[in-house]
Amino acid sequence: MLKFHFPQFAAWDIGHAVIPMPRFSVIYLKKTDKTPKSTAITFTFPDGQHVNYESENVILAEFTKEYIVEKRLFPYIPFYIARYEKEIAHGNRIEEAIRDLKYFRNEMLRLHKAGELSDDEIIDLMGFVNIIITHITNGNENEERLVKIMGGTVIETESEKLIQRGVKQGIRQGKVQTIIELGKEDGLEDTAILARLQNKAGVTLEQAMSYLRKYGEQS
Repeated sequence: MLKFHFPQFAAWDIGHAVIPMPRFSVIYLKKTDKTPKSTAITFTFPDGQHVNYESENVILAEFTKEYIVEKRLFPYIPFYIARYEKEIAHGNRIEEAIRDLKYFRNEMLRLHKAGELSDDEIIDLMGFVNIIITHITNGNENEERLVKIMGGTVIETESEKLIQRGVKQGIRQGKVQTIIELGKEDGLEDTAILARLQNKAGVTLEQAMSYLRKYGEQS
């Protein structure tokens, strides 16, 4: 029997499924005379049918910093600074960029204090702002001054660090479990397994004893 996985909000009946499509938007960071106000999107189905959908474009250059904060458009904050790309890249007239960065920083801190931004959200937003600044400045004299506004140079976000920490922990636990299982299969004494764990997995004696209690019983 074949099973099909429909999106979370699909309505399913015998022989009929209604699948709501997500709202699509094209975001323009900058605006020129040729920037369209909307984008036509065509969905093509396997039976040859075509469905046209028109979406109003989001033109970030038309948004003020006050509007972004007022409407809680937090994902747009890191890209707002891109409107000052020429000034930042060439080292000219960056005072306006500094004022806007300080405004966003202060507003994010205020919203975080009010509980509207979580710890991870505010750290990631500030991190993304600095990533864009670092990309634009490309090491010029403005980089250090600008990134300090958001709290220093951020190479990876705190969320990513937590993920990487979890991955590394999982790798270590897998390695530890393998060492214990092989030691048991080889008939080694617990003291020999503990020594092997310390040497090969880089754990302390206390950690090794804890792992042995946990995984040794499973072997």
